[in-house]
Amino acid sequence: MKNKYKNIFLIILLFTFVSSIYAGPKNKYGLSAARELLIPVGSISTALGGSNLANVSGVDALHWNPSGLATLNGKTGEVLFSNQIYIADIDVNYFAGAYKIPNIGTIALSIKSLSFGDIPVTSVNNPDGTGETYSPTYLTSGLTFARAMTDRISFGATAKLIYNKIARETASGFAFDFGLNYNVTGSGLKFGVALKNLGAAMKFSGPDLEQFFQPPGTPSGTQNEPRSIDLADFELPTALSLGLSYDFRLDKKNNLMVHGTFQNNSFSTDDYNLGLEYNFNKLVYLRGGYQFSNDNMDDRVFTGPSFGAGLKYNASNTFNVGFDYAYRVSERFDSNQFFTINLGF
Repeated sequence: MKNKYKNIFLIILLFTFVSSIYAGPKNKYGLSAARELLIPVGSISTALGGSNLANVSGVDALHWNPSGLATLNGKTGEVLFSNQIYIADIDVNYFAGAYKIPNIGTIALSIKSLSFGDIPVTSVNNPDGTGETYSPTYLTSGLTFARAMTDRISFGATAKLIYNKIARETASGFAFDFGLNYNVTGSGLKFGVALKNLGAAMKFSGPDLEQFFQPPGTPSGTQNEPRSIDLADFELPTALSLGLSYDFRLDKKNNLMVHGTFQNNSFSTDDYNLGLEYNFNKLVYLRGGYQFSNDNMDDRVFTGPSFGAGLKYNASNTFNVGFDYAYRVSERFDSNQFFTINLGF
């Protein structure tokens, strides 16, 4: 019993210490590459404001904490489909699938795609458009492995391939996520930590960055020589997250979970996320969350409340289906809506 409370105390002490770390300086706002890595996916964690880092499970965990993949919502596999109506008529589509390999661990594949629609091509001579269009491509694919190391500790890691294309210019890069979960057995308390988007800087290149000039000091008619514009590279938005969850078992059919997560960001101020989830008989779920930062002048799109609901139906002993919805408030754009279908088998 003494060891249990000692572990709880150490976890809370660590959480408090790291939360005092100052985040990225303000002169770095908006200067990171691959900002799409920060767009959340899935309805469950989004409705909770990203606060359930310590308790997230199955393929829904891939974006938040890969160690949660060690606990699937199905016996051998799980798939998830998610669509988000983002800002400025941008759609975010996400698919993930996982399979549990006995005595080894769980592997998962995921892909996130942003749809911008057709954008008119303009030029100095044709500011209203040339009649041509282009559509940017933003793809992030991931391969995740997670394993329960003991009955208390789970570990997970994700390797991500990032690909961006705007007109004829492209940028690509790799990033890694690492996560760890610790379950204080018998207490209802869980602790989680995740390091996300760790990787090298990215830089755009392509044929539209090449221009031709006549060499200076040469006679008229000399063949032009190519000159390439070398763009600056940008770092990935690395983040360190720490989370705590506590499960209040009200009775056999009613559960209430409280979540809290702190996130230290390399390109913005710190995030503090709080969430509350109620479920009846693991069938009907009601969720609410709130996200805020330690700087009221932080010029970010999404802070404030979020909420959602979900249904999970066990069709048989080997198959279940879940539908989840989330709504996230934005002060500067239309609020976000998330729709997610989860299948466990």
